[in-house]
Amino acid sequence: MIVMSEVRDRLRPMTETTAQPAQAAAGDFGQALSALLRRYLEGARDVVDDVPGGPRGFQVLSVSSEGACSNQATIAQRLGIDRTVMTYLVDDLERAGLVERRPDPADRRARQVVLTSRGETVLAQSQERLGEVERAVLGGLPEDDAETFRTLLGRAVVDAPADHGTCDGADLPTC
Repeated sequence: MIVMSEVRDRLRPMTETTAQPAQAAAGDFGQALSALLRRYLEGARDVVDDVPGGPRGFQVLSVSSEGACSNQATIAQRLGIDRTVMTYLVDDLERAGLVERRPDPADRRARQVVLTSRGETVLAQSQERLGEVERAVLGGLPEDDAETFRTLLGRAVVDAPADHGTCDGADLPTC
């Protein structure tokens, strides 16, 4: 398990090399957002590498855990994953014992993606480790500011026009 000091040590070289350009470009939203994302992905990569499909596999586990968006086609649309790729991804997650497919009670032609107990454990461990990465990336902010940033980021994403639709699945073809 990665501990917080290991995460900070791994991110420090990147932080030190990107701090000056990011500060100089504080007025450039895209550049600042890109620098922050690079720092996050640097730490997050190690967390999800063991999940089949890496970041995409983790996202499928995360969305599946919510319950409201468990239809395979709907998850693919929400995450912007091609339905064919989604099929192979769920196959890999299923072989690893992290998810299982069940007929969707609303449409028996469709398949729900449901976490197994092992999938719940892997998801919880990954989320905990990603929290450590997040805290390291936002470590330069006071905790109140970091929480405000998380809240505003969440609102910006929710309020933004969606490219991939919502999880109501009403206009989606089934798998």
